[in-house]
Amino acid sequence: MIPEAIKVRKSSRCVVLTYDAVEYELSFELLRVMSPSAEVRGHGAGNEVLQCGKRDVKLLNLEPVGNYALKLTFDDGHDTGIYNWSYLHHLCLNQTTLWQEYLQRLEQSGKSRESSAIAFKSL
Repeated sequence: MIPEAIKVRKSSRCVVLTYDAVEYELSFELLRVMSPSAEVRGHGAGNEVLQCGKRDVKLLNLEPVGNYALKLTFDDGHDTGIYNWSYLHHLCLNQTTLWQEYLQRLEQSGKSRESSAIAFKSL
């Protein structure tokens, strides 16, 4: 299903997709951790790579890919996921469940949404 409208709201850090006059907000973080790229999904079931430390990720660019998808570029360098219309619609309709499952996987692995940047002290 092709969205009727697409907006980026940098202040609230989300992409808004409109379907049948209903707006769905997908956070930059959700879009990043649910990227359809091989880097995130792996190359087959069981090879998924849990994304952590993405709470503050920013969307730098959103561009159409033909008439079937969007390419998103994030400030952590990730830009390989092609989000087709069907996948974006799936995220909109299932984001609550997908997000809860993601948070559970983070907790079970002992990882966090927070950035794991290391602060270096001068000696």
